[in-house]
Amino acid sequence: MKQKTETIIKPTAMKKIFRILGIALLVAVFGGTIYFLYTKSKKTPDLFETKAPFVSNVIRKTVATGSVVPRQEIEIKPQVSGIIDEIYIRAGEFVTKDQVIAKIKIIPDMVNLNAAESRVKRANINFEDAKTDYERQQKLFDTDVISYEEFKNAKVAYDSAKEELAAAENNLELIKHGVTKKAETATNTLVRSTINGMVLDVPVEVGNSVIQSNTFNEGTSIASIADMQDMIFEGKVDETEVGKIKEGMPIELEIGAIEKEKFQAILEYISPKGVEENGAIQFEIKADVSLKDNQFIRAGYSANASIVLERKDSVLVIPEGMLKFENDSAFVEVLVNETEHLFEKRKVETGISDGINIEVVSGIGKDEKVKGDKIDPKKLKETENNQG
Repeated sequence: MKQKTETIIKPTAMKKIFRILGIALLVAVFGGTIYFLYTKSKKTPDLFETKAPFVSNVIRKTVATGSVVPRQEIEIKPQVSGIIDEIYIRAGEFVTKDQVIAKIKIIPDMVNLNAAESRVKRANINFEDAKTDYERQQKLFDTDVISYEEFKNAKVAYDSAKEELAAAENNLELIKHGVTKKAETATNTLVRSTINGMVLDVPVEVGNSVIQSNTFNEGTSIASIADMQDMIFEGKVDETEVGKIKEGMPIELEIGAIEKEKFQAILEYISPKGVEENGAIQFEIKADVSLKDNQFIRAGYSANASIVLERKDSVLVIPEGMLKFENDSAFVEVLVNETEHLFEKRKVETGISDGINIEVVSGIGKDEKVKGDKIDPKKLKETENNQG
C-alpha cells in the first residue's frame, strides 16, 4: 500500500513543475513582447545642426541684365546713289576721320543725262553767239564807233554765256561721274569716315547698289564705326528696384564671355519712363564702363550689372535660413543645453541681408550657437561610416 502511494505522487509533482515553467515562460514572452513594442515605439529625439554667428561683410545689391555697347556708333551712308566700285576697309580695322572707306560708281539717270547734254548744247550755242557779238563790238569800240556802254553790254552777255556753258558742262560731269573737273577732291563718289574708331561692320560688297540718304529714305549703310574705348552698359531694372538706385552709384559688371574678370562702371542714366515686358515694368539704365589700357570689350557682349544698394563691413551675421518670423518679429532658437540638445526661443533685431547671410544687431552673442536644419539620421550614420 505504501508503494502505490509513492507512484501516484511523482507524476503530480512533475505536472506542477511544468505548469510553473510554462507560466514563467509565458510571462517572459509577454514581457519581452511588451518591452520590444515599447522600445520600437519610443521616438528617437531629433537632432539639429548648430551654427555660431560670425563676422562678415554684408552687401545688398540688385542685378540688372543687359549688354555692353559703344556709346557712339555711327553708320556711314553715301551722298549719291550708285554701285559700290571699291571698298578700302574691313571689320576690325581702325579708321580716322575723313579717311576714304569706299568708292561709288554712279549710274546716271537717262532722263537727267539727256537734259544735261541738251543744256550744254544750248549753252554752247548761246556762248558762240555772244562771243561773235562781243568780238564785233570790241572792234567797233576800239575805233571809237560805239560808246563804252554798248561795248559793256556785249561783254556782260559774253561773260554770262561763258559762265552758263561752264555750269552746264559741270552739271553734265556731275551726272555722269559725280565729280567736276575743278573739284575732284570734293567728290561725293568717295565715301569718308566721319569719326575716329573701329569698323564694326561692312554690310555691303563690291557690286552692291546703294541709295543716298534723303527725306524719303534713310539710305544704304556702307559701314558702322564706333569708338571702342568709350563703352557703356545698357540694361533694364525692375520697377521694384528702380526706386533704390540713383545716378552716380558704382556698378560691377560680369561679362559671360570674359571669365574671371570684372569691370567697373558708374551709373549715369535712369529712364524716367518704364516699358512693359512680360507683364512687368522695366526701366532702362546706362552706365559708363571704365576700361584699362589693356582691356578690350567687343560690342554686344551680354553682361550682368551688380548695383550696390547698401553695404556694411565687419558685422555679426547668421545664415538667413535660421530666422523664424512671427507677427513681424524675427526669432532664433539658441542652444542652452548641449547634453540634452535643448533650445531657447529668442527674439533678435536684424539689419541688412544679401540673400544668404543677414546682419544681427542684437539678441545673440558671437559665442552662442543657433539652431539650424534638422539632421537626417541616415545621412549622419552614412557620414560616420565613411569617416570610420
